[in-house]
Amino acid sequence: MKFNYRSLAYLSLAGTLFLGCGSTAEILSTPIENIDSSPLKVTELTDVEKKHWGHLDLVKDTIPGMSVDKAYTEIIKDKKGTKVIVAVIDSGIDIDHEDLRNVLWTNEDEIPNNGIDDDKNGYIDDIHGWNFLGDAYDEQLEYVRLIASGDTTDPRYDEAVALLEEESKSYVDAKARYDQIAQAVNGADEVLTKHFGKSDYTIQEVNAITTENEALTQAIQIANGMNGNGLSFADAKVEIENALVSINERLNFHFNPNFSGRTTGDDINDLSDIGYGNGNVKPVKSDESHGTHVAGIIGAERHNGLGVDGIANNIEIMSVRAVPNGDEYDKDVALAIRYAVDNGAKVINGSFGKSFSPHAEWVRDAIKYASDNDVVFVHAAGNDSKNVDEGTNFPDDNVNFEEISNTYIRVGSLTSKYGSKIVSGFSNYGKKNVDVFAPGSAIYSTFPDNDYKSISGTSMASPAVAGAVALVRSYYPKLSAAQVKQVILDSGLAITTKVVVGGDASNIKSFADLSKSGRIVNVYNALIMASKL
Repeated sequence: MKFNYRSLAYLSLAGTLFLGCGSTAEILSTPIENIDSSPLKVTELTDVEKKHWGHLDLVKDTIPGMSVDKAYTEIIKDKKGTKVIVAVIDSGIDIDHEDLRNVLWTNEDEIPNNGIDDDKNGYIDDIHGWNFLGDAYDEQLEYVRLIASGDTTDPRYDEAVALLEEESKSYVDAKARYDQIAQAVNGADEVLTKHFGKSDYTIQEVNAITTENEALTQAIQIANGMNGNGLSFADAKVEIENALVSINERLNFHFNPNFSGRTTGDDINDLSDIGYGNGNVKPVKSDESHGTHVAGIIGAERHNGLGVDGIANNIEIMSVRAVPNGDEYDKDVALAIRYAVDNGAKVINGSFGKSFSPHAEWVRDAIKYASDNDVVFVHAAGNDSKNVDEGTNFPDDNVNFEEISNTYIRVGSLTSKYGSKIVSGFSNYGKKNVDVFAPGSAIYSTFPDNDYKSISGTSMASPAVAGAVALVRSYYPKLSAAQVKQVILDSGLAITTKVVVGGDASNIKSFADLSKSGRIVNVYNALIMASKL
């Protein structure tokens, strides 16, 4: 499932710092307090900062971005890097987007639209990548597929049944609550519109009302309640509508054992049954925006006067559509990784994941295949606010913590608030199974149809790191994928203070215990460290 974060309200500088610029910069060991006692930003982010915070610098801006701007200004400058192909395994990319169309990977060995596999790679007319989903969009969750199979001998069958009962009830209850909220909000808006004789009234006008009318009094209370949460009636209606859409998707498709969205006609249990799908790598629905947003974070064309700048220049983005609105199939993911590797990708981003995986070994083998072929695979940690060392979270690169890849990076999410609330409330973590943290809350990036929006999730933190990896690989192409991974982990800013985890003020942990590195990614430092190898 795509790891974009949808609000769970539906259901109720330490270590090493590198100073200077270019390959002549000195690596200085600085006291822990130089990071952990950095001043906190006391003012709200400006609109410009909100749309760009992941590129800013902790020391200069008091915002825990990745020092991307500083890296370009002081290190990259006018240097020429080499092209790096970055594969985005996701829900498809709007390849016509104004900020992405000039940074696409094109398969030069394939003649467009001739119905022939010109390069004999097993995929016909794969010009900008491949679509393993065909025309499919909605899908079940993996554990619901297990229930639908009726395989009671599966060791997790009973767990799946209990989970479906629990989660279905939660969403049925949530739907009832949101239906009630929608009725109250719409009713209050109608009352106030009738009172004023217009729909564009202000909160100041609402609070100036003097009345003993019970309906009007209640409408005033609702308006003030929403205003206290920074919402207008129009905003609230959009939020409610989005929540109900998400809830209904869960109930009608994700949790429905009688539904199947698969249209490709292949055998999902036969990894050798390939060639299914098609070369249309674009989203099949207008709201299938996840892959487009991820691609923009990595490499939206820089300095073209349009919406956003990606982290990496000198890249070509390969679109591999394999993640539906629901849980991805292990077969699709395994073949997608292999497709990316075989067609020249040096970095792969995977902003997806699930808790059940019937063919986990297929995906694990593909991750090892990437590692064996000098490719970095960057993966989102997930948005369950959980310690993934203590549960199942697929795909992964290990069996009982024995790793099979030395180029896999799993990424947790940061907010723009340096201090105790630096970890995104939704982000998973794990001292053994998460490698590093990067910006993932309220990240502004590309949306289909030449649009731009901010969304949150470890889905956004992962491509931030993929962009950083691509940048290092572009300017230091002689480094191996394993070396680049280690550079990303070792060059980050180490934080040793305690932080709030899971958005729960009572759940306090040391940041150093939330990942292997205990660090937040820093592009500036990474480029300097890479120059020393």
